[in-house]
Amino acid sequence: MAGNQVDMEKIRVSKLMSEQGLCSRREADAYIERGWVLVDGVPVTELGTKIFPHQKITLNRQARVRQKNQVTILLNKPIGYVSSQAEQNYKPAVSLITAATLFNARTSQPKFSPYHLVGLAPAGRLDIDSQGLLVFTQDGRIAKKLIGDDTEIEKEYLVRVRGTLSAESLGLLNEGLSLDNERLNRAKVSWQNSDQLRFILRQGKKRQIRRMCELVGLEVLGLKRIRIGRVQLGDLPVGQWRYLAEGERF
Repeated sequence: MAGNQVDMEKIRVSKLMSEQGLCSRREADAYIERGWVLVDGVPVTELGTKIFPHQKITLNRQARVRQKNQVTILLNKPIGYVSSQAEQNYKPAVSLITAATLFNARTSQPKFSPYHLVGLAPAGRLDIDSQGLLVFTQDGRIAKKLIGDDTEIEKEYLVRVRGTLSAESLGLLNEGLSLDNERLNRAKVSWQNSDQLRFILRQGKKRQIRRMCELVGLEVLGLKRIRIGRVQLGDLPVGQWRYLAEGERF
């Protein structure tokens, strides 16, 4: 009985690594297979190994170098591109990431390498009929921070609308709507100008802003994401991209 109880208290190393922000679970499995993960100073090489939560997990030098060389890319996605896999004859936004479309930013950047496309995945999504800041990363830590269930990262949008919005409906947009039978988290919604709203969300339900607007009688004419966390879209041209700068944090 005692042995079973002890075993139940143990957790997979890969799960703990993800929870502790060391890397994603997928990356954890790859590092474990390579012998790059240490538990209390001893290498772990068997997938599915379970340990106690208080045990110390560290990454060896090879894993740390691998993480240091991982890139994160910021793209100004145009309308008409899908965020992830190609569908219905539409091109994926990642196809825009080439040497020719690298924005000549004022800050120093890594030299583009085809390796930077290996394992590159979108950290979040942006609808096909929306444009603006879309993040791609090789780093599971950043992906988890941006799209994890408990993310606190703000995402800011400028939304051009048509229709009449009362003060009561504006209040509903901020803290009174439900989608898919679930109460939405509080939003920050305000007028940017006479036909454009500013939305700041910490949630990312599918087509959330468009559906929120429909519920209060507004038609969305255009939607642009301009910020994720502390990272701004800035002067990045549509269809071009740049690397997340050293020292730049979401």
